[in-house]
Amino acid sequence: MGCLGALLFLLGSLGALAQRCEMPEVDSKIVEMLGQRLLPWMDQLSLEQLNPSIYVGLRLSSLQAETKEALYLHSLKLHYQQSLLGSASSGGDNDDSQAKPSMGQLALYLLALKANCEFVGGHKGDRLVSQLKRFLEDEKRAIGHDHKGHPHTSYYQYGLAILALCVHQKRVHESVVGKLLHAVEHDRPVHQGHLSVDTAAMAGLAFTCLKRSNLNPDQRERIILAIGTVQEKILRSQTPEGHFGSVYSTPLALQLLMTSSMPGVELRSVCYKARTALLTSLQNEAFQNALMISQLLPALNHKSYVDLISPDCLAPRAILEPAFETPSDTQAPEVIRVMLMVSSVLPPYHNSIPVPAGSSLEDVLKKAQELGGFTYGTQASLSGPYLTSVMGKEVGEREFWQLLQVPDTPLLQGIADYRPKDGETIELRLVSW
Repeated sequence: MGCLGALLFLLGSLGALAQRCEMPEVDSKIVEMLGQRLLPWMDQLSLEQLNPSIYVGLRLSSLQAETKEALYLHSLKLHYQQSLLGSASSGGDNDDSQAKPSMGQLALYLLALKANCEFVGGHKGDRLVSQLKRFLEDEKRAIGHDHKGHPHTSYYQYGLAILALCVHQKRVHESVVGKLLHAVEHDRPVHQGHLSVDTAAMAGLAFTCLKRSNLNPDQRERIILAIGTVQEKILRSQTPEGHFGSVYSTPLALQLLMTSSMPGVELRSVCYKARTALLTSLQNEAFQNALMISQLLPALNHKSYVDLISPDCLAPRAILEPAFETPSDTQAPEVIRVMLMVSSVLPPYHNSIPVPAGSSLEDVLKKAQELGGFTYGTQASLSGPYLTSVMGKEVGEREFWQLLQVPDTPLLQGIADYRPKDGETIELRLVSW
């Protein structure tokens, strides 16, 4: 073999070894349907219901909601600045009449600003950045010097906060980044003994941003190794159907895999398999949650949160029209019965709850509470309400109320998104992790 032949062979081998996660285009009608599901969420403009992830997802997608999109960003700015910085009428003091956004919500808000090609700056911007850095410092102290503690929120929000600061070119102290590196290196992003794919993917996105921005050069080699570790763990999590972990963690996993090539891995076939699994799930109407849709739309547009380092705010996007609604049937909706069980309290709760067909599990809980003998409490989160108490039993440290289809099938959706079928039995079980 001559020198030229050897060179071509070498280049061909390298091309085969280092592949990128590239998926074939998805039918624009499917993408449009997903975007249409976000439109009703954009009409909810109270602070408790605003979700910056919706805006970020649309800006990184091939769709735009025109004036509704602009109004949503305006509402985000109004509510977040008032709640975090205080309104002008209060003389600059914090307004304690409304709840403050969490670390994850503030991080998503900063991502939303960058998605609109806005760098945080000036007095107000610097205060937002300082607040997010304080959140991270508090979480770092909770984890502890020996790494035996846990964040008050989660490693998911921890990674999201680092990512948000990174895309705005705001340097995070090495000790803060070090906690997330240690978590990845020692398998800390786990839930009930299993890899938390979305948490690992979010950490990987944060590390990829740090690598590209070179904000922490002294940790660069460790960061590069951590990216590879996360990628390998995500690839090992792929199910026979094609999802990474579950259908709902697959979008973030794809975002990460799209950010770089991986030598020795058939990424094209891996990602094509994931695409096929996602399309099957979309046909089964799995994606109803606004956060999950907002993470999927960028992946379908071959984008990731890392693209917010240099967002293309002039890229053409198709105008999103509301879905055509057929006239509603005047007949009363069918009533189904859902068996609700709580075995983690004494005496155990067990009752058949009548609700209209198509009701969410949250509707079932509300009806059970109306009927008496059942109580529950929730707290808002990035992905919707989650249970904090059932029958007066509050969750303790490292505990949560697990949603199960009896006998032992965990639900992949939250109470606001899961829709039980007639005759189904749902158990709320308090578990530790």
